[in-house]
Amino acid sequence: MSSTRERFREQVRDDVKQVALAQLVEGGAQAISLNAIAKELSVSGSALYRYFANRDELLTALVIDAYSDLRDALARDAAVSEGAATPEDRIRGLARAYRQWALAQPHRYELLFKAPLPGYNAHAEPLSNAARSLMGIVLSILAGRQGSQERPAHLTNDEVLTARSGGTDDFQQAVRVWSRLHGLVSLEAGGAYSAMHIDADALFEHEVQVLAA
Repeated sequence: MSSTRERFREQVRDDVKQVALAQLVEGGAQAISLNAIAKELSVSGSALYRYFANRDELLTALVIDAYSDLRDALARDAAVSEGAATPEDRIRGLARAYRQWALAQPHRYELLFKAPLPGYNAHAEPLSNAARSLMGIVLSILAGRQGSQERPAHLTNDEVLTARSGGTDDFQQAVRVWSRLHGLVSLEAGGAYSAMHIDADALFEHEVQVLAA
């Protein structure tokens, strides 16, 4: 009975998040409304609040899901077995997988790197853990740690914290690669290159070549 109840709860939470994502695409984070979601799902507002206490809690779930999806996309499309590719190949694979995910889901990508609403705590521990999990897969890909598409190797949160505290060369490289990619992809997703008639594909390939050199 407990298992059935838990599966039902997770299904309702998933339904709520799907409607919230549609609202996000249509009007940004400020358009997300638990009352509107309850109406669309034909449930009472009070019933919905049993699954998400407020909009911030729902937003946090969306952000964590986005981190997880991006991490999985990088692991699936860019992770390689140790020794199967050069460091340059790994950087190129990581960069292209990162860009592909971000451009396919720009509204979710934006959730990751700016507070969606005034007063929202974008540095709460669950979000910091999700961000470190993403950095863990970036570090493991760049280092060529052994793994597979089904079971990619990745650094744990503790390992990421240790690498950050120690200022390791791998961590510094990961931050440089991520920072460069984020700048490029954010400008492209926001339409800046289109507005200036810049060939985003050519620019991206050039910058990836620089990163991989």
